[in-house]
Amino acid sequence: MTMLARHNPQDAYRRVDFDARVTGCDPMELVSLCYEHLIGALGSALFAHERGDITTKSKALTRAISAITALQLGVNGTEGVAAALHQFYQAARSAMLDSVLNFNPEQIARVRADFVDIASAMTAGAQRN
Repeated sequence: MTMLARHNPQDAYRRVDFDARVTGCDPMELVSLCYEHLIGALGSALFAHERGDITTKSKALTRAISAITALQLGVNGTEGVAAALHQFYQAARSAMLDSVLNFNPEQIARVRADFVDIASAMTAGAQRN
């Protein structure tokens, strides 16, 4: 608990909330959670950039890269949809890594919009089933 006290209380709350939500998730729920985490982190990075808050922007990009890494590790196979996901996730990861040194808000906004679209389609598909 002392580690949590050294960090921003919002970060500690976010971590506890994330850990609690991960417990007991099925694979599709974990993917949705990673998308949610990624979309939120990219939104935070964009907002921090607008405010000129370099520290928050950096932390948000780190969270986004962690989420995309988890998504990449979760893809099984190398053909068909798996190949497309590998390519899509790698392109998103590259855009995020490029923005660590030279932040490109338009590119990050496009990446975020792509993930918002996919998350919306996943939610709509889950509601039909």
